[in-house]
Amino acid sequence: MESGGSGSGRGPAGREEPSPREGDEEEEEEEEALPAEAAWSLVDGAMEAEALADLPTATIACNLDPRVFQEGPCRAKFESLFRTYDRDITFQYFKSFKRVRINFSNPLSAADARVQLHKTEFLGKEIKLYFAQTLHIGSSHLAPPNPDKQFLISPPASPPVGWKQVEDATPVINYDLLYAISKLGPGEKYELHAATDTTPSVVVHVCESDQENDVEEETKKPKPKIIQTRRPDYTPAHLS
Repeated sequence: MESGGSGSGRGPAGREEPSPREGDEEEEEEEEALPAEAAWSLVDGAMEAEALADLPTATIACNLDPRVFQEGPCRAKFESLFRTYDRDITFQYFKSFKRVRINFSNPLSAADARVQLHKTEFLGKEIKLYFAQTLHIGSSHLAPPNPDKQFLISPPASPPVGWKQVEDATPVINYDLLYAISKLGPGEKYELHAATDTTPSVVVHVCESDQENDVEEETKKPKPKIIQTRRPDYTPAHLS
């Protein structure tokens, strides 16, 4: 009775175990590779969707015949040019600006229509198509100003973080100057800076007070007499 050897490929009961095939290994590798490819396809799809979301979905038509802005066959013919690219299309007519806004359901249709119909002739005029630029402002209201200097507004709001009250500086008092001024009298002079060979001297002359003389002169002046206006001569009609 033979025992199962290590190199004979037999099992414990003497049966031969099937060796793994090369085809099975390739299938396992393909199964492992499929999830990676699916993940990359999802990433590419997300990037493509994000790129398309940034593209405009509307075009502006310019240089149009005035009959396009009136109800009739000309308008229907104009709209049929764009309905071949998108069935869910809408039109906005701005007669005062001579413009037509064409709204598409997706940016690819808008780009295709712009490429095919730009500078094409319609009713004797060359149509010009431009992509409509959208402006995202987020809100219809203005944003509040930055709180950089709001503490200067009256009435003041709460001061910013870290703000401290600034103490006023101590005024500088020149006691020497005050002492010199106190010694001055009417008609006297005080030399602030002595003269040198190159600079003159600076001398302060104290003027005499003329307030008392002004008051006396005002009291001596006679008050002007108010002369009344003379009434004009008038003779009634019944006396003339």
